[in-house]
Amino acid sequence: MHLIQRSLAPSSDLPPEDRLTLSAERRQFLKRRWRGAAEDGIEFGFDLEDRLTDGCVIFQQGGKDYIVRQLPEAVYEVCYAGPAHAALVAWKVGNLHLPAQILDDRILVLHDEAMANLLEREGWAFNEPEVLFQPLKAMAHAV
Repeated sequence: MHLIQRSLAPSSDLPPEDRLTLSAERRQFLKRRWRGAAEDGIEFGFDLEDRLTDGCVIFQQGGKDYIVRQLPEAVYEVCYAGPAHAALVAWKVGNLHLPAQILDDRILVLHDEAMANLLEREGWAFNEPEVLFQPLKAMAHAV
């Protein structure tokens, strides 16, 4: 097992055939200590100084780059009908304190029972795509 403390590069410059992937759920990217295995079976232990990012290089061996890839996950997607609707959706979703990714024309929210209840109660149109979910980082009492 190889111990990883930091990424080596934000992305690999090697061609795809020279990259090996370790796939991880989004929640793993939030952890400092965890374990995983690349597609070739090589095991890695992580004791990280900083969070990893999707596509970063964590290890190099034999002319190959080992990269970490975030797995897609199901989310609720609500498209905005206009600025007032966007504000209302963001306010009500914010009150649920769920991870959310805010985009220009829609919001992506963690697949959660509380969000399902809100969607039903409000009658908002929504989709349930599988995406690489990149929610805003929580910053309690930020200045």
